[in-house]
Amino acid sequence: MLGRDREGSVNRPSTRTCPVPAERRRRRRYPALVGTETPVKPKPGRPGSGAGHGDPCHVIVLNDDHNTFEHVARTLARFIPGVDYEGGMALANKIHAAGQARVWSGPREQAELYWEQLKDAGLTMAPLG
Repeated sequence: MLGRDREGSVNRPSTRTCPVPAERRRRRRYPALVGTETPVKPKPGRPGSGAGHGDPCHVIVLNDDHNTFEHVARTLARFIPGVDYEGGMALANKIHAAGQARVWSGPREQAELYWEQLKDAGLTMAPLG
């Protein structure tokens, strides 16, 4: 800002008023954008499905050589809602014949719980998907 000193002459601001070195003053405060791709807009999910990001999460049990049909059926009946021993046996047969079976689908948080319970019970699990 311009002002007058005691003698009435105009005071002009010094070009060296900033104590910060020029190299630091010219440094960008925000990083430059990299790339020119258009960001992908996420698709809205159905209410109550998955983790709120679209498709539901799947709990898949894999076939192995160390669990019996009875153990698999009892474990599925114990931890998976809506599965009784007979349903567990049907899933155990499917796991044996196909090498794997989806035993539950739904929100990710619940899927993680069921996955951990089945894994802790000794079943061979596929990664959550």
